[in-house]
Amino acid sequence: MKVAVLRFPGTNCEFDTQYAFEKLGHETALVWHEDETLPEATDLVVVPGGFSYGDYLRSGSIARFSPVMKAVKAYADNGGKVLGICNGFQILTEAGMLPGALKRNNNLHFISKYQNLCVVNNDNAFLNQCEKDEVLNIPIAHADGNYYIDDERLEKLEANGQVLLRYSDAEGNRVVVNGSVTSIAGVCNASKNVFGLMPHPERALEAILGSEDGIRMLKGFEA
Repeated sequence: MKVAVLRFPGTNCEFDTQYAFEKLGHETALVWHEDETLPEATDLVVVPGGFSYGDYLRSGSIARFSPVMKAVKAYADNGGKVLGICNGFQILTEAGMLPGALKRNNNLHFISKYQNLCVVNNDNAFLNQCEKDEVLNIPIAHADGNYYIDDERLEKLEANGQVLLRYSDAEGNRVVVNGSVTSIAGVCNASKNVFGLMPHPERALEAILGSEDGIRMLKGFEA
């Protein structure tokens, strides 16, 4: 599998993401935000975490205008798979490629810790290696992870199986982490080829560091 990893000014998780996919045996290429095309034969585009343009305005609101995002949108419109992690999730919502928006955490503080997540839906490329209702342990690190969507669109997300992950305790019960609507931690688009989540699966590949649960998330794209 050939994975394209985007870089914006302020991105700081591109090398972690590159390491993760190369550890799983895949070819990777870093793509600068001013590029207008993606590498040929790309199988997956990853918009990694960081603080694009410093997030001095609303997170991801400037990065959405970078030239490379036109290529990413065209790639997704043709069925290509796109994964947004943390700031990447924020960028994809700002670009209109994923529903909803990310606001400041309800406690107004940056949160950095391991966090349990409950798998809500696994009928998609991202989570097909996980069991429905399985509880995963994945690090989170964000200030703007408070997912918002109105009631009408939330109902559609639920009906379409687009809610992928919720923050939970070790038994899978919902918990409030950052104020997200119904504790949502990750969603996908209606076509289920664009995915976004606030937690960092690329940081959960080594048992010695706390968790290997990110491996099955990323390996899902191999199927």
